[in-house]
Amino acid sequence: MTRKQKRLALIGSALGVLGLAVGMMLFALRDNVVFFYGPTEMSQKHVGPGQRLRIGGLVKTGSLVHLEGKSITFAVSDGNAEVPVAYTGLLPDLFREGQGVVAEGALDKGGVFRADSILAKHDERYMPREVADALKKQGVWAGGAENPAASQAAKPAGATQ
Repeated sequence: MTRKQKRLALIGSALGVLGLAVGMMLFALRDNVVFFYGPTEMSQKHVGPGQRLRIGGLVKTGSLVHLEGKSITFAVSDGNAEVPVAYTGLLPDLFREGQGVVAEGALDKGGVFRADSILAKHDERYMPREVADALKKQGVWAGGAENPAASQAAKPAGATQ
């Protein structure tokens, strides 16, 4: 074998090992990949029961129901569609009706999203762009940098940034 052939064989072997390592990493991480959907997107894609995902939108006003213990039910809406959510556990301090929320869990056979974690969002800077854009298009979302007068009006007197 010439020197050039040895070098090509070494480079080919290194690329093969690197490809195998990347393939093994992707295979190991496939269960940790969680897709994010808004309620409208979720209904359009016909998500099956048991698939892990995240949903985001606003907690629909009037939908929050406290059950026994630390269990609650509520609906997540983006203005077009809504998804019923059931959760048991401690809620974030910012969680309330009309606020942004991201819930991670899985859909059950009855169409209820069983969340195992809840993240409350206080404005669209922390909400996925697709959900914030959909809410703005529906005229439901009024906060954030695009409407500074609305965000200033919502602040208590004497508050600073």
